[in-house]
Amino acid sequence: MKTVLFACVHNAGRSQMAAALFNSLADPTKAHAVSAGTNPGPSVHPEVVAVMNELGMDLSVAPTTKLTSELAGTANMLITTGCGDECPYVPGVIRGDWPLEDPKGKSIDTVRSIREEIRRRVEGLIANERWAR
Repeated sequence: MKTVLFACVHNAGRSQMAAALFNSLADPTKAHAVSAGTNPGPSVHPEVVAVMNELGMDLSVAPTTKLTSELAGTANMLITTGCGDECPYVPGVIRGDWPLEDPKGKSIDTVRSIREEIRRRVEGLIANERWAR
């Protein structure tokens, strides 16, 4: 079982969407995702909750988690989604960077567009790694 860690700054938008989409699309016997942030916010952004609800995914009670070197060290792959230099370097962990727009305070249409970009990237990752259901 592989663990993919999606990270952003507040763990309230991009990384939350990526992990939820990953876990809905990947074969749970092959891989699962977690998310974290370098400076976690108090909760998932309301506009993110709204667009994920459109897909039947409830992030309204999803916890935000602090990204630590220890947490990153439990992952086989670390995908940063906008934390740049704030994300830790973890030796031996496959690292990728998805420069995505921050959804905080954006219109529903913009957040929906960000969600779809994340979905395309997640689908590509799952296909590339052969983690599909």
